[in-house]
Amino acid sequence: MEDIKIRNIAIIAHVDHGKTTLVNAILKEGGVFRENQAIQDRVMDSNALERERGITIFSKNASLMYNGIKINVVDTPGHADFGGEVERILKMVDGVLLVVDAFEGTMPQTRFVLEKALALNHKVIVVINKIDRKDARIKEVIDEVLDLLMDLDANEEQLDSPFVFCSARQGVCSLDMDKPGTDMKPLLDTIIKHIPAPQADATKPFKMLVSSCEANDYLGKLAVGKVEQGSVKTNETLDIVNYHDTDKHKQFKVANIFEFQGLKKVAVPEAKPGDIVCLAGSSDVTIGDTIAKSDDLEPIPFVKISEPSIEMEFSVNDSPFAGTEGKFFTSRHLRDRLMKEAVRDLSLKVYETDSADKFRVLGRGEMHISILVENMRREGYEFQVSMPKVIYKEENGVKLEPIDNLTIDVPETCVSTIMGSMGVRKGELQNMSPKGSRIRLEFKIPSRGLFGYKNQFLTETNGEGIMSSNFADYEPYKGPINTRNYGALIAYETGESIVYGLYNTQERGRLLIGPGVKVYGGMVVGVNPKAEDIVVNVCKKKQLTNIRSSASDEALRLIPIKPLTLEESLEFLGEDELLEVTPENLRIRKKILDHTIRGRETFRKKQELNNK
Repeated sequence: MEDIKIRNIAIIAHVDHGKTTLVNAILKEGGVFRENQAIQDRVMDSNALERERGITIFSKNASLMYNGIKINVVDTPGHADFGGEVERILKMVDGVLLVVDAFEGTMPQTRFVLEKALALNHKVIVVINKIDRKDARIKEVIDEVLDLLMDLDANEEQLDSPFVFCSARQGVCSLDMDKPGTDMKPLLDTIIKHIPAPQADATKPFKMLVSSCEANDYLGKLAVGKVEQGSVKTNETLDIVNYHDTDKHKQFKVANIFEFQGLKKVAVPEAKPGDIVCLAGSSDVTIGDTIAKSDDLEPIPFVKISEPSIEMEFSVNDSPFAGTEGKFFTSRHLRDRLMKEAVRDLSLKVYETDSADKFRVLGRGEMHISILVENMRREGYEFQVSMPKVIYKEENGVKLEPIDNLTIDVPETCVSTIMGSMGVRKGELQNMSPKGSRIRLEFKIPSRGLFGYKNQFLTETNGEGIMSSNFADYEPYKGPINTRNYGALIAYETGESIVYGLYNTQERGRLLIGPGVKVYGGMVVGVNPKAEDIVVNVCKKKQLTNIRSSASDEALRLIPIKPLTLEESLEFLGEDELLEVTPENLRIRKKILDHTIRGRETFRKKQELNNK
């Protein structure tokens, strides 16, 4: 087998440990950018949502040349909800850079991504990043990584993984923790020395596993993957072996072949063994399929994607304002868009229901599904979503529910408050240890116990807390959790909110809307501190007389409002509520808009509970 001058690596880490910034530094060292080029922060985060939120959502490819060897780099998401992207991408590479924050150390997602890499027997290079932090604790973090490797049953070679000490923001690294480097060359040298070249046989017929798909406005769908064996040229005919049904084949002609050069895709006449390439020519290809020549149609095994643990119901918008703000609002539009997403993202599942207007969408977490909601909203879709719910299982007559590993870093003064909140949410303390001037708490907690906790957590820690979680396993049902200790202020009638009506309403609770907002009966316009719903008339006008004039309205002062974000709206939702999503607005509403019918239904449910 000829020596292939290629290295394929994925950069994996917990969220916000500096993966994308590290890619920036590596590409700069490899001469991808001109000397006078203005380089954008986190250049790989090209999606608008990624740049707004400061996280990576979709995996991205880039490459650089170093000492005559091509290094293909794949940047992966760090948030647990997008773990499916990481699982797929690891099949495309031969080694990983495990990035660990020099202060935070190993976190839940660090364990998850490392476990997947070790299972595929990948070589690991540990990059201790952010060594320039004042509170960096490099020696302790090295011990944490070694403990994690042993805990995950790493083999001797993986336990002997090299450590590189890096400040990605400054673009420097070193092999010695006590001597800061001057550039990124030590890391690139370690990659070439430690990560093996792809084991691709050029003499066998062409074969490639599709690890990712991209959409192109002119060429249609692009299949991205590593060439496992052989080579192929443009205009040659290949077979697609279906991932779900390996006996099902479809032929297509290769229209274009692209390889990654820097941050760009460049058309090439031939896909060579071991390289990561994009093939254009078929709209039928999906992630997990094997593309091969007809001489050898044995499919390449595809990694089993972890099952989703959260579900939400997407439905056609049936509010009084339906169809007035979006471009796509029919059940056909909604179905087509959701099915298209399910093909692109294998960790997302979409099921039709008894009603043609409703669909069950299953994902890895609240953020996983909320990103889909936000993308659809920006594309012009108008629809409704229900409160997120966990997916229960039953084994041997025992009801099981998903449990998360939760890690919390807080100042010492906040520990007792956090303990109280975790007790209410059925969290079980696993470990408690000091980390510099802070305390790290590790819990096992039902996934549903974390719904709606993010904002409360920030309040409890004065914005100083760090919280992260990932799915652990299914365990027996922990019992009811009642965390909704507030009610809703519900609009009485359809109309426009008036200062006078809002002024009288704000005495009842916190308003979610200001004056001049269109509302309808059954829409939630505020939060009641007491755990009961109140119907209010925000459209009420002052009756004018000779004595009381409209000018006296100027004396009415409204408390400034803070509109809820998409995540906050989803956290707010109760069992009997829906979130109406349009390109222009987010509106929380009751499922039953009619006050009389809703009141009867509430009374009936109370009677049922009392009878039990």
